[in-house]
Amino acid sequence: MLALRLTRGSHPLVLMRRLLLATASAGVGFLLLCTLGYASGHPAHASSSVLRLLWCAVPLAATVQFAVAVARTDPSTRPRPGLFASGLGPARLAVLAAISTAVSTTLGSVVALLFFLHLRGDLTGLPFDGGAAEFLGAGTPLPLAAVLTLLALVPLAASVAGGLALRSRPVAPSEAQAAEEDLAPAPTPKGLPWGVALTAAGLAVEAYASRGSSGSPFPLPGRLDSTPAAVLAGWTLTAVGLAMAGPGLTHLCGRLLQAVRPGAVRLLAGRVLMDEASRIGRPLGIVCAVLSGVIAASTLWTDGPRPFGPLTALGAVLVLGCTTATLLTTALEAKQARARTAGTLLRLGAPASALRTAAVLRALVLLAVFAPLTWAIAELAALPLTE
Repeated sequence: MLALRLTRGSHPLVLMRRLLLATASAGVGFLLLCTLGYASGHPAHASSSVLRLLWCAVPLAATVQFAVAVARTDPSTRPRPGLFASGLGPARLAVLAAISTAVSTTLGSVVALLFFLHLRGDLTGLPFDGGAAEFLGAGTPLPLAAVLTLLALVPLAASVAGGLALRSRPVAPSEAQAAEEDLAPAPTPKGLPWGVALTAAGLAVEAYASRGSSGSPFPLPGRLDSTPAAVLAGWTLTAVGLAMAGPGLTHLCGRLLQAVRPGAVRLLAGRVLMDEASRIGRPLGIVCAVLSGVIAASTLWTDGPRPFGPLTALGAVLVLGCTTATLLTTALEAKQARARTAGTLLRLGAPASALRTAAVLRALVLLAVFAPLTWAIAELAALPLTE
């Protein structure tokens, strides 16, 4: 009941993030149900159904990541020392965040179920002249236990991940502790070498998977099950590697800003990037992996018309949308964490234009480092598939 009351009284921006989370949950639930419908209608193609289910893990992971970011930026779950007096410690706040996440994602799963049943013709007649009947398995019965299990995947995974992420978050420090923390530099991220190694391994797996596939490069459009599983494994390794390397690269961007006789604005921008490397670096690396996959796919399909199938297009939109929304939400969380420092600088007489210039510098240096990296990885991924 408390979670519902906090949801009703939330800021419109918070409600919009929860609505986006519900939309993403609906999209993933629909993909999972489509996989079940295809398996029910085509029992002889069990391997294709398993591969479709594996591909659904990518948008599922992106949705769970977005759910964690939404839970971390929710003002109602932010730990404050005064809440301990009312019995709302870190553990109960984590449970409250898990319940709020479960409400949003369950709403999306219900919408996905209704839309899926409508397209199958189970509620009314077949829409679109039965055009969706083949890949939805219309006319074949669906096992109720499997439907409920698939629909519960997103709410369960998102709630558990959000609760665990908030349970480990520390209570807001006092003023003296905050001043002391502002004078201790953030530790340097240690995952850059492992990230580089995993990215290289992923590219090698993708290159090996493309051997002997001349004339049919990476046939992803149209059907989710037409891409080799090894390509999915290689892309997953690349994405994990870039996520691990992202904090280290962001930390290096902060050092780059402070190189060669920096002024006050460059020092401020570089120090902020170094402090926030662990927070925003991982979403940056994941966005880099997703965009590199999109660029590689676009270079492979420029020679002839090969339109995306509806399920592939939906999965791509979900992954792109969730990863981008996660990055923006994490940037908002970082801005909220810097609010105390920014207020202190303004009280000391620092001009507001200096803070805005520092923010622009941070965005530019990140773009200058991650954009060429994204393009290079996309070209390396597409090169063996075009030969």
